[in-house]
Amino acid sequence: MTATRLINRAVIRLSASEPGEDLRGFLQGLVTNDVGGTLPVWAALLTPQGKVIADFLIWEQGADLLVDCEAVAADALIRRLSMYRLRRKIVIARDDALAVHWREEPQGNDPRLPALGTRWIGAAEGEATEEAWLAHRLSLGVCEGAAELADLLWLECNAAELNGVSFSKGCYVGQENTARMNWRQKVNRRLVVVPLDRSDPARQRVAYPALGLAVDHLRVEDMAPDLRPDWLAAD
Repeated sequence: MTATRLINRAVIRLSASEPGEDLRGFLQGLVTNDVGGTLPVWAALLTPQGKVIADFLIWEQGADLLVDCEAVAADALIRRLSMYRLRRKIVIARDDALAVHWREEPQGNDPRLPALGTRWIGAAEGEATEEAWLAHRLSLGVCEGAAELADLLWLECNAAELNGVSFSKGCYVGQENTARMNWRQKVNRRLVVVPLDRSDPARQRVAYPALGLAVDHLRVEDMAPDLRPDWLAAD
C-alpha cells in the first residue's frame, strides 16, 4: 500500500444535532477565512489580539464540516470551539475513523499552494508519509502547526500570500488587528524557512536537523533575498 497517511493530523467533525443549525455560519464568525464558499480552505483561530491559537484546513462532507488539524492540538481546539458554541445544537468531536492523506504532485488541491500536492480525508488506514510531507512542505517555504506559528500575528505567518485570510467576509475573532495590519500594509516580521547554518538562534522557532533547515521569525529588512520563496513577493 502506498504511504499517504499524515499520522500527526487529526480530523474534527462538526455536525448539527438538530435540523437548521448553520455550521458554516458558526465557523464564519470565528476563523480567518471565508467558509461560505468552496472548500477546503486554510484558516486559523486567533486570539482577540490577532495571534495564532491553531491553524487548520476546513473540508465539507455532506452536511458536516471536517477540520484537518494537528493531532496534538485537536482536543484543545475542540474545547475552544465548544466554548463559542453556546446554545447551538452543534456536535464537535474527533472522528477517529478518518485520517488526513497526502501525496506529492506538482499541481495539487492544497488551497495554500498547488505545489504542496494533493490532500484528502479518507479512512484511518495506510502507512505514514509524515517525513516526506515535512520535507516537501519546508522545501516550498510553507509553515504550519503550533511549533512554527503559535502566538504569532497571523499575517506574519504569510497567511495573506498563502490564502489563509479573507479581508471581505466580515468579523471574526482577531479580525480587527489583522485587518489593520493589512490596511497599513505593515508586516514587519515574517516566518521564513532557512538553512540551519544560517538560522539566527535568537529568531529561531524550530529546527529540523535531519533536513538541515529551521524556521525563523525574522524582521523583513533582515531577510536575505535568496531566503524568500518564489510565492513571497518583496515587501
